Amino acid sequence: MRFLLIFFSLIILGFKGDGNFKKQQLQYPNVRTAYKEKWNLVKSKLAKAGIDSSHFEIFIRIFKKEAKLEVWGRSKASSHFKLVDSYAICSSSGDLGPKRVEGDLQVPEGFYQVKLFQPNSEFFLALGVSYPNQSDLIKGNKTSPGGDIMIHGNCVTIGCMPLTDDIIKEVYIMATEARNDGQMNIPIHIFPTRMTPEGIAWLKANYKDEDKLSFWENIEPGFTYFENKRILPIVTTNKKGDYIIQ
Repeated sequence: MRFLLIFFSLIILGFKGDGNFKKQQLQYPNVRTAYKEKWNLVKSKLAKAGIDSSHFEIFIRIFKKEAKLEVWGRSKASSHFKLVDSYAICSSSGDLGPKRVEGDLQVPEGFYQVKLFQPNSEFFLALGVSYPNQSDLIKGNKTSPGGDIMIHGNCVTIGCMPLTDDIIKEVYIMATEARNDGQMNIPIHIFPTRMTPEGIAWLKANYKDEDKLSFWENIEPGFTYFENKRILPIVTTNKKGDYIIQ
């Protein structure tokens, strides 16, 4: 069974830049529907942002308080990301703050990536988030940190980031195109709110939990670096589970 799961994951993830990933995805009816209905719109949004729709990478950024998911893109020839579109997250669970244990209903916060594609998800289409990451495993519950965190359609959630089916079609297409062109690491950054000075002040005024405030202070430089430079920071984790932003 373990071998079959590994084999299935390899099929879903595809291989770097060989062009077969998109072909594999298009075997599924939901993906074909997404491309039929939204590919031309996605291409027009990329073009409007000055991004080459035939060779691009993406970055996903999420703000829980604002219930927004942003997709940023850049042409392979460019070093700086540009905003493609901002989408509404249509349902939520839990509170602001990181996820620490299975069943806490929390949406994670921190620095992740797309770990899998689910073209036949029960929630229409879904992108798996790489929770728990190394930081979560150190700071969270050691035996039951939880998992199966998704960006998906169908607008229902218990700790995930749901979009309408109409919106997930666009996001899934962009992720598919980027992976098909060789982007094996699609970053996902999840923040409690926009970590501007005003956002930090709001968090401090409304939350007194020192663990949360310390965690938010730790992830803020990742927001600020990208916000100022439009370049992704290098993020590592130390032995305490704290993020190191370079």
